[in-house]
Amino acid sequence: MPSHKNEASRLFNVELSPESATGTWKTWNLLAWWMSGWHSLGGYTMAIGLFALGLAGWQMIVAFTLGIVVLYFTNNLSGVAGQRVKVPFPVFARASFGVYGANIPAILRAIVAVAWYGIQTYLASAAVMLLVIKVIPSSNVLTQDSILGLSSLGWICFLVLSLAQLVVLSRGMEAVRRLSDFAGPAIWVAMIALAIWILARAGWSIDFSYRTVEGNSGIIAMLSAMFITVSYFAGPTLNFADFTRNAPDEQMVRRGNAWGLLLNATAFGAISIVIALASVKVYGEAIHDPIVLLKDIDSIAILLVAIIAVGTATAGINIILNFVAPVYDIINVWPRHFTFRRAGILVALLSVVITPWNLFSNPVIVNHFIGGVGALMGPLYGIIMTDYYLVRRGVIDTDALFEDGPSGKYYYSNGYNMKAVSALLVSGAITICLSIVPSLGVFAPFAWPVGVAVGALVHWQLSKSYSRSAEAAAAR
Repeated sequence: MPSHKNEASRLFNVELSPESATGTWKTWNLLAWWMSGWHSLGGYTMAIGLFALGLAGWQMIVAFTLGIVVLYFTNNLSGVAGQRVKVPFPVFARASFGVYGANIPAILRAIVAVAWYGIQTYLASAAVMLLVIKVIPSSNVLTQDSILGLSSLGWICFLVLSLAQLVVLSRGMEAVRRLSDFAGPAIWVAMIALAIWILARAGWSIDFSYRTVEGNSGIIAMLSAMFITVSYFAGPTLNFADFTRNAPDEQMVRRGNAWGLLLNATAFGAISIVIALASVKVYGEAIHDPIVLLKDIDSIAILLVAIIAVGTATAGINIILNFVAPVYDIINVWPRHFTFRRAGILVALLSVVITPWNLFSNPVIVNHFIGGVGALMGPLYGIIMTDYYLVRRGVIDTDALFEDGPSGKYYYSNGYNMKAVSALLVSGAITICLSIVPSLGVFAPFAWPVGVAVGALVHWQLSKSYSRSAEAAAAR
């Protein structure tokens, strides 16, 4: 690996440098990345949760597809930027927030990612525990106790799965790429099998006009569903550079997004909704948790294949969406002290300490804490993308991203760009209110686009004002 100009800097870590970009993430790998990203218990539950808005099945498919189109364009912006600059998200953010100010978006993204990493690991371990009980009925005795809210068997499955994920990540980004290549397609096997099984039980007939709530299926409800879909991927959209920095060229990023989002994600949403509509005929209601469907499968062989696929896919999404991001974020905060492996171990430990099963069972914590911090993903995206494409016209000095002295281009004021921080405070206050204030609940689905727009506008105006002031001072 070539040496870097600022290797002696306190901000330098070889795993953060552009020289560490592998150039191996091609169109297929990014397609598989998107497969791994969408194909999970959480993705299914999110899609089926759109029924709560009062939409009919066909309206949900339309709204979901429109959300995917928005994600396609937003991920092209963040993905192409990452491919050009070839550094992970927290280093990329140094240009807009300052070399030390970038720790603000890094820590905020890490909080959301660690919480969801623990929750996703717990959900996958629940599927594994179901398989263990089916195969070894006597193991059911280990589910009768409770240790910090989880049974002994639950702890065993959770820790084993957490360790397995850590082993993959400890081998670096190439191991993550190989897991994604396998995990992405694997879940399609389970989803198609599940769809065929439930459709057969439903007599191969479903009602696309079915809805759970009457009288709330207008354009506002569809727009809400569209932006809920976008918000589901708000965090990964923000740190997409963590992966696209490894792409050989930006055209592969666009093609990977086209195949992975416009084709794959749309198909996943459609098949999820079809499964839910078929479950209405079988159970009398749309089943939001696919584990409930898996419990009804009598064949151990089919159940084994389904749960292995679901478990593998959930581990895949967990690593690429919720593990890699906080690892890079932690390295960015302490570049001289952490390696990829050490940061991964810390993330794994934190995911146990927060007892994610208790988080998941407490909607207040999920909605107010995780949801509140998650509401900042939109403002951060708006600020960072506006800074790159409009303020800097797509030009970043990668060497200067690692300069830790006052003369550095991105040092600003003590390492912080107060224009970006101010834009985050203004837009973040609005989106947090939209997300957690009960009386504003009807506007909650629009927190992401509002955050993007306000964050982008405020940062753009502050940056223009600063540029005009600097030009006037130079003229004098």
